[in-house]
Amino acid sequence: MIRTPLRPLARILKARENGENPNAIERENIRLRHEEMRDRARTRAEGRLLVLGIMFFCAFAVIGARMGLLSATEPSEPRAAASGNSIIEQRSDIVDRNGRILATNLDTYSVYAQPPHMIDPENAATQLAAIFPDLKAEKLLEDFTGSRKFLWIKRQISPEQMQAVHDIGDPGLLFGPREMRLYPNGAVASHILGGASFGREGVDSAEVIGVAGVEKNFDDFLRDPANEGAPLELSIDLTVQATAERVLAGGMSLMNAKGAASVLMDVHTGEIISMVSLPDFDPNERPQVLTEGDQSDSPLFNRAVQGVYELGSTFKIFTAAQAIELRLVNADTSIDTSGPLVWGHHKIRDFRDYGPSLSVTDLIVKSSNIGTARVAMMIGAARQRAFLDQLGMTTATPVEMVEAPSGRPLLPARWTEISTMTISYGHGISTSPVHLAAGYASLLNGGTRVEPTLLRRDTRQRGERIVSEQTSALARNMLRQVVVRGTASFGEVPGYAVGGKTGTADKPKERGGGYYDDKVIATFASVFPAHDPKYVLIVTLDEPEETSGSKPRRTAGWTAVPIAAEMIRRTAPLLGLRPTVEPTGPIGVTLTSN
Repeated sequence: MIRTPLRPLARILKARENGENPNAIERENIRLRHEEMRDRARTRAEGRLLVLGIMFFCAFAVIGARMGLLSATEPSEPRAAASGNSIIEQRSDIVDRNGRILATNLDTYSVYAQPPHMIDPENAATQLAAIFPDLKAEKLLEDFTGSRKFLWIKRQISPEQMQAVHDIGDPGLLFGPREMRLYPNGAVASHILGGASFGREGVDSAEVIGVAGVEKNFDDFLRDPANEGAPLELSIDLTVQATAERVLAGGMSLMNAKGAASVLMDVHTGEIISMVSLPDFDPNERPQVLTEGDQSDSPLFNRAVQGVYELGSTFKIFTAAQAIELRLVNADTSIDTSGPLVWGHHKIRDFRDYGPSLSVTDLIVKSSNIGTARVAMMIGAARQRAFLDQLGMTTATPVEMVEAPSGRPLLPARWTEISTMTISYGHGISTSPVHLAAGYASLLNGGTRVEPTLLRRDTRQRGERIVSEQTSALARNMLRQVVVRGTASFGEVPGYAVGGKTGTADKPKERGGGYYDDKVIATFASVFPAHDPKYVLIVTLDEPEETSGSKPRRTAGWTAVPIAAEMIRRTAPLLGLRPTVEPTGPIGVTLTSN
């Protein structure tokens, strides 16, 4: 940078020659230098302001563009960006085999109180007691005016109740969001579902946990976020279940029974299509467990799974099939039925005198205890026990319910010869209706073991072979004959070729041993269609009594069989079974000569 001197010598000398003041030259140069510095500073400042203005313009342009973009998009809640699968916090739904809802979730609210913040505790207590009739105003007022700082009023309330509490207007009454379990079908399939309750809870949320049935058995699955809300798909058909419950409830009332149970099972897959236990309950308002008395009197008791009973003559087909499989007899072998059959101080009798002998088929058709016991003596205790083990009749059923282990069969302490004889016709051993359904399915589906399940399956079970296909076919024919010309004649349903076996067992006394003279467990174990089995149906009645005649009739042929027939009549079309003409034997051609 070249600086101009303030007192240039040439101008100073020339000014002196002309008589001018040399200091004026210096002042003029200083003024010019200051003006130049001022012009440079102004230019610099103007440049900076221009750059700053451009920056502000760009910033406001970006903000305006972003605001315009946001205003043009659909409103939505912000979501946290994360890699991997989304986490589902809700408890998964439970659906039937066709995807229809059996159990789901409902967003609701709880109401609680913070007494220190309440303005008018007395009015709040009175108003709350009017909204919730099960609450007492005196107890609420005592809690509100005591030392408590927090108090649950209701853990779940309806929208109408919430509005009514809100209208009280007391700042000490507060609401907390929560999720509750809802069973939209009420009592339908209540024993299967079981129910749910709250675990850990706070004012903002509550943990929903299963307390019984499949809700508890599959609790980990239903609460697992890794499932992404995938429903639990059961084998139950909601329509068939509702129909079975209606028919069984009507039959239970008509037959004056104390309780009832039914199980409908696919003979090839083991899927339980319907399972009913009466009396039942609404899982939305699950009753309390009995604290005294017999738990089997509670509506929570599942008679189909937990109830173990002597199921009577329904066991006779197992004895006949095993003897045929062991080639000890065939369907036409004549068996001595003269009686009574005496073993020690025990006497085995038949319901009526069937004559000196019957064929093995007629033992089943007419239901002879004496003849069946003699066949069992041919089999022997060890082989009988092994056969029932194969059928799953001696261990707890594997059905997916927490109640299943409590339904363990009751077996004799020592499997003696008399035990072998009585067990052959269903006495001296107690099993559940689900056990019986699985046993019948395994015997009649061609002879392979199936285990009952409440989960949907699309393929057949491939269990161990129990009997040959020929023995299975003979057993089905025997059961068909029971309906055609035997003790289950009321079980005929045109077009569905029902086969089955009745069983009537005296009910054991709760105390002191022995049996009641006027109380029975009546059971009908059926299969349909008998010539091409698809389903087995077990119907059991506790203390039935048919009173249309001059004397009460308690046998299964008069009580359980008509109910099962009506159930088959109504549910078979729902299962997709069309009425068919039952096939007959091969038509023979007789050759004659002229």
